[in-house]
Amino acid sequence: KMSNDSSITQFLLLAFADTRELQLLHFGLFLGIYLAALLANGLIITTIACDHRLHTPMYFFLLNLAFLDLGSISTTVPKSMANCLWDKRAISYAGCVAQVFLFVFFISAEFYLLTVMAYDRYVAICKPLHYGTLMGSRACVHMAAAAWGSGFLNALLHTASTFSLPLCQGNAVDQFFCEIPQILKLSCSDSFLREAGLLVVSVCLGFGCFIFIMLSYVQIFRAVLRIPSEQGRHKAFSTCLPHLSVISLFLSTAMFAYLKPPSISFPVLDLVVAVLYSVVPPVLNPVIYSMRNQELKDALRKLAPW
Repeated sequence: KMSNDSSITQFLLLAFADTRELQLLHFGLFLGIYLAALLANGLIITTIACDHRLHTPMYFFLLNLAFLDLGSISTTVPKSMANCLWDKRAISYAGCVAQVFLFVFFISAEFYLLTVMAYDRYVAICKPLHYGTLMGSRACVHMAAAAWGSGFLNALLHTASTFSLPLCQGNAVDQFFCEIPQILKLSCSDSFLREAGLLVVSVCLGFGCFIFIMLSYVQIFRAVLRIPSEQGRHKAFSTCLPHLSVISLFLSTAMFAYLKPPSISFPVLDLVVAVLYSVVPPVLNPVIYSMRNQELKDALRKLAPW
């Protein structure tokens, strides 16, 4: 625990509702979303692990994505559900530090992994003859490890920077989990500028990844439009467009949350934006990346005939 925060032993998270009925409704909603994410990502992990025909680069990255999705939604949603169920708001200081670290780790690693996945699709569609050499098993492991490692370093940097700030504006966080911009609001006057600078650097990195993803997809679309068969074109578009929509939703909402000046505060909007970038992608990713995928569906049918 930092010496300057000796007075703060816990933070108070945002109460979703003041009446018991609404609290239980929120608990039920979050429980449904959480179970859907657990089931969908769990099925993907099990199917890919059990079916040796799915041991290819694309599915290896999908497996990693499912683990990251499980991690990110498990960092934020269960605590919020427990608080609603027991009519509490508190999260311990250590719990808040852990939440910030894990959440930044999982969402950073996920975004880097989505960048790698776009590159994988680009090589598969635009340079099919070089696919075996460019995307060998060692190269894939290195790329995945780089995504996880970058996420870890990013999380370490932001967590250390955020919690070394002197906090003198109370301990109420206006969000359902410990989110960096909301903790920065509690810091004393200008001391948050350093972490704000770090956030800008991170978002610029994220934007760089986004540009790379967009360029990869532009090349993919150009190659796809040359495919003579209507069915082949449809298949490529139906998998690529949803990927792009999820990535755009994730990046735009995260940029809004982390780059918005602390003085501008719309509690309802902040809450909606946080749900859009922290809760929605882990539920949508498995549906978009997998359920539209015939090989995976066939493997799933074999695994679970029901």
